[in-house]
Amino acid sequence: MTVEQYISYVIIPIICVAFIIIFIRFLKGPQIVDRVVAIDLIITSGVGVIGVFCILYNDPSFLDVATILALIAFLSTIAFSYYIEQGDKSDKDE
Repeated sequence: MTVEQYISYVIIPIICVAFIIIFIRFLKGPQIVDRVVAIDLIITSGVGVIGVFCILYNDPSFLDVATILALIAFLSTIAFSYYIEQGDKSDKDE
């Protein structure tokens, strides 16, 4: 089995199933934190899709996009965590 066949028959279906499961978690919630983690996982899976695309077509030009996307996802999760923590502190003061 060549690398292209392995990617086409194994990796891409796994990423698609992961997208479906993550999207279900995003819709069901039940809390906003669950939805934020689901969005972060969707973006991370998108980075994986970009990586698979780069390997499949032997074109590393999109790796910069994947790196920036991963950085934005990481920073947005950190910002949301900080926001939640600050909200908890303001609730205790009242």
